[in-house]
Amino acid sequence: MIIAIDGPAAAGKGTIAERLAAHYGLPYLDTGLLYRAIGKAMADAGLDVDDAVAAAEAARRLDPARLGDPELRGRGAGELASRVAVHAGVRGALLEFQRDFAHRPEGAVLDGRDIGTAVCPDADVKIYVTAAPEVRARRRTDELLRKGRDIAYERILDEIRERDARDSGRATAPLKMAADAHLLDTTGMDISAAFRAAVEIVEKTLAGRE
Repeated sequence: MIIAIDGPAAAGKGTIAERLAAHYGLPYLDTGLLYRAIGKAMADAGLDVDDAVAAAEAARRLDPARLGDPELRGRGAGELASRVAVHAGVRGALLEFQRDFAHRPEGAVLDGRDIGTAVCPDADVKIYVTAAPEVRARRRTDELLRKGRDIAYERILDEIRERDARDSGRATAPLKMAADAHLLDTTGMDISAAFRAAVEIVEKTLAGRE
């Protein structure tokens, strides 16, 4: 079984995807980490992340062992990921890696922004997780404050809106809901309720196919 989870930043898709993987005993891949690793590797090497040719080369040389770097979870790495993700060469270089991961004998859960539309259009279950920008900004701000980061909500909201526009407006594999995906709006939900809703979607989808 392949479960594709897509959606914008801070909507809760990563946590939902990870919990679904544990619930169904499936391997899990946070595809955003691939782009974060590429962006960070380029920044560490002093390369321009807006250079499409250099970014594609960095993607081809990506070492999966880098995905465990805790710095990839930071806000800065997220911004770098969004910038390198606009390059067609980067997405092309990572496509085979992601598809190979998804098409294991037991299946997998993948989350990102183009899983259901470009990476795994044949996924058994597709869920598009979203929430109002203001709610996503509040969640991200509270998360950073808990980590001791002094950050303004308004700044985070601006960054989320900018990232939404960049991810949705890119020419290659833009962020969008697949035609056959199930919408999960987590605006009024805590993570437990969102996870339960996701499990219900999976179960109903599989029951319908049977």
